[in-house]
Amino acid sequence: MAIRNLSNLRAPKKANENKKRVGRGMGSGMGKTSTRGHKGQGSRSGSSLMRGFEGGQMPLHRRLPKRGFTNIFRVEYTVVGLDRLAELNAANNETEFTLDKIVELGLRRRKNSLIKVLNNGEISAAITVHAHKFSKTAKEAIEKAGGKAVVIGEGADEAAA
Repeated sequence: MAIRNLSNLRAPKKANENKKRVGRGMGSGMGKTSTRGHKGQGSRSGSSLMRGFEGGQMPLHRRLPKRGFTNIFRVEYTVVGLDRLAELNAANNETEFTLDKIVELGLRRRKNSLIKVLNNGEISAAITVHAHKFSKTAKEAIEKAGGKAVVIGEGADEAAA
């Protein structure tokens, strides 16, 4: 590609085209009906239709059946497998996985998402994992390997009581 300088700068395509001027007579190329067509609902002044209006026919969103519901109390967790923790332990020689460390290693996408550890794969090293939730088998596997499964958010409730 050629080097850009003032001599070969160009505006993008259609950047210099004028806005469509409707209702400005026959010379505009959009005379007489001003792009509204002949007669009918859309040709009248003040005409605006609601979204999804199909000319009186039953709209698609009302023809389709309703299914299921959205649980507003649903809690979503970011899932971390034991195999991934074992990999990171081997690669970085990590023994403690705190929330900050999990974010740093890229296991957690959103900063405020909750973490659940699942028992996918084997773990042999003794590691300490801090997470919001553990599956029963994951907790057993971590403790069997000599590590600790620390549940975040539980200790604050017990301290207050």
